[in-house]
Amino acid sequence: MSAELILHNAKIATNGVPSFVEAIAVTAGRIAAIGKDEDILRLRDPQTLVIDGRRRTVIPGLNDSHMHPIRGGLNYNLELRWDGVPSLADALRMMKEQAARTPAPQWVRVIGGWTEFQFAERRMPTLDEINAVAPDTPVFVMHLYDRAMLNGAALRAVGYDKNAPDFLAGEVQRDRHGNPTGLLIANPNANILYPTLARGPKLSREDQLNSSRLFFRELNRFGITSAIDAVGGFQAYPDDYGVVNELHGNGQLSVRLAYNLFTQKPQHELADFHSWTKMTKPGEGDDFYRVNGAGEMLVFSAADFEDFLVPRPDMLPIMESELKAVIRHLVENRWPFRLHATYNETIERALNVYEEVNREIPFDGVHWFFDHCETITDRNIERVKALGGGIAV
Repeated sequence: MSAELILHNAKIATNGVPSFVEAIAVTAGRIAAIGKDEDILRLRDPQTLVIDGRRRTVIPGLNDSHMHPIRGGLNYNLELRWDGVPSLADALRMMKEQAARTPAPQWVRVIGGWTEFQFAERRMPTLDEINAVAPDTPVFVMHLYDRAMLNGAALRAVGYDKNAPDFLAGEVQRDRHGNPTGLLIANPNANILYPTLARGPKLSREDQLNSSRLFFRELNRFGITSAIDAVGGFQAYPDDYGVVNELHGNGQLSVRLAYNLFTQKPQHELADFHSWTKMTKPGEGDDFYRVNGAGEMLVFSAADFEDFLVPRPDMLPIMESELKAVIRHLVENRWPFRLHATYNETIERALNVYEEVNREIPFDGVHWFFDHCETITDRNIERVKALGGGIAV
C-alpha cells in the first residue's frame, strides 16, 4: 500500500489507544495507518504528499453543534469583522478603510462577534463617530441581539425617515423632531434588526459561492471541520440552499454539514413541516452534507429571545396548541427536532407539550434537544433527560 498523504514528526491525538502517535497516512480521504515515523514513512512513493508536523500537536477536527454556516457563508464577504480588535480607534479606522473600498450600492456591515468590553475605551462607537468615518457609504453595525446603529446613508437606503412607522417588537429611536437617529433597539426582541439588515443588497450568485468558500475556510482555520447548521431567519428551504448544494456537488465544501429545516412563516409552520416530511427525510444526503431534522424554529409562538437586559416575555397562549401539532407530526414521522429556548419559563411550557405528546406517541429514541437554555432549572434538566433529550448551549 502507498499513501496519498503522510503527516509525520507530530504529536497526533488518536481518540484511541495509543493516545498519541507520531505519524498518519491518508489514502482516498481516509486514515489508512497510524504509528511511528519510520513505519509510516515506508508507505510513501514519489506521488505522496509528505508534511512535516514540526512536533506540533494535531487533533481531530472539531464539530460545532450549533452554527449558521450556510446563511453565514452567503453574507461573509459583505462583513467587516471586529473580532478581537483591541480598540475602538482601530475599529473605526477599519470602518473608514472599508467604506472607502466598498462599491455602491453595497453596505459596510459589522454583524456580531464583538463587544464594547474588548475595546481599550470600554465603550461602543457613537453615531456621530460612525457618520464621520463613513459619510456616504451605508453602514449597519449590530451589537449582540440588542441594538443596531445605522449611519445617515443607511437610514436613507432603508427609507427610515420622520414618517417611518414604529415596529411592533422594536424601537426606532428618534430625536426631538421625530427623525430617526440611526439607533434601532431590540425591544423586546431582535425582529427589528434582521428585517432592516435584509433591506440591503445581496451578493451575486458567483460572489455568494466565493463568500461561502472563504467562510468555510475561516471555520477550518479555527479547527472546525464539521457543524450542525441551525439555519435561521431569511433562509428558506430549498430555495436558499442552491449555493451550498453547488459547492457540495463540486467537491468544494471544506466543512461537513448536517442541516435543519427552519420554518420561516408564522401561522404556516405545520404546513411547512407537512411539506418537508414529504419532500425529504433526516439522513438524506451523504456523509459530507445531509438533512439533520427540524428546527431550531418550530413555531413562532414558542420563540423567545436572547436579550437578558429586558424582562422575559410571556409566550402567547396559543403556543401549546401550535407546538403540539408540530411536535406530534414530527414524532409520528420519526424526525429529530430542536427548539430555540432561552428562558426556563418557555422551556417549562415546551416540556409540558413534549410530555403530553410522548404519552400519546412515545418518542422512543427520537433525537431532540433545546438550544441555548441559559436559565433552565435543575428540575427541567431532569425532565429533559427523562425524555431522552439534550441541550445545545
